[in-house]
Amino acid sequence: MMKLYIALSVVLLLLFSCCGNKPKPGEDDTLTSGTITIAVDETFRPIAEEELQVFHALTPDATVHPVYCSEVKAMKLLLADSVRLAITTRQLTRQEMAFFNDKKFFPVSVKMATDGLALIVNKQNADSLITVEQFKEILTGKITDWKQLNPDSRLGALQLVFDNPNSSTVHYVLDSICGGKPLSEDLKAQKTNPEVISYVAKTPAALGVIGVNWIGNPADSTRLSFNDAIRIMAVSRADSATVENSFRPYQAYLALNQYPLTRSVYILLNDPKSGLPSGLTSFLTDFRGQRIILKSGLVPATAPVRIVDVKEEYK
Repeated sequence: MMKLYIALSVVLLLLFSCCGNKPKPGEDDTLTSGTITIAVDETFRPIAEEELQVFHALTPDATVHPVYCSEVKAMKLLLADSVRLAITTRQLTRQEMAFFNDKKFFPVSVKMATDGLALIVNKQNADSLITVEQFKEILTGKITDWKQLNPDSRLGALQLVFDNPNSSTVHYVLDSICGGKPLSEDLKAQKTNPEVISYVAKTPAALGVIGVNWIGNPADSTRLSFNDAIRIMAVSRADSATVENSFRPYQAYLALNQYPLTRSVYILLNDPKSGLPSGLTSFLTDFRGQRIILKSGLVPATAPVRIVDVKEEYK
């Protein structure tokens, strides 16, 4: 009886020991297996969903749970070590790098794609050309009526619409277009990109600002047409916008830097043990992941791109 008691005690001790050494959730992943959560700027949800669908098919032992959120929240999740990978439109600041370094972490920023911001209007709006300077004056409240852009316009007060006050879209226009000047108090936030499209489609006087990958026509593999529920404005760097010097956010114009409102998309990776976040990063930046970006209408960062001639009729 005593021998049986001792044997049972040894077995229980071994079981408790094994349980105590069991890795915490998210710490037992490898390059191609395990379960992780990542943060994705909601602007890039269409691309991320397609990328993850293919990644899961290629790596059946891996599960990636995306959190689609504003860029501000994505950065908070990364800094709090709630995720080890975030997809955003900016790199880490010096202060953020110092924060990680103090904890003996050395994150990296990997360029994933070149994106563009699209200016969308209602199909009843006859105005199709705009300069960067005019867009800036709309953002800062100097232009508040469509007549200031086109004396013949009867649309009245211009309604500027964004996705989210904390989105990367707002940060881009603040930093790159407005030079830090505050945005107009008349700015309207709709929370998501689909809501912006819906609002503009119903509101003749609206001007929406959204990511390019939301406006593509899924039925058009050439990426030479956009969502037919709205119209896309052509943007010019010149003092006066003309058909010749204005460009819509076609992929070729993004790649050639002819479209003015472009920005980079980054993978922010803090994965010291080179687990599944690193494996996902490798996929996103290799040929297969970059091919998905190419099909989305954005410009891949690492895969070669064949720039097609865009006919004048599509301008």
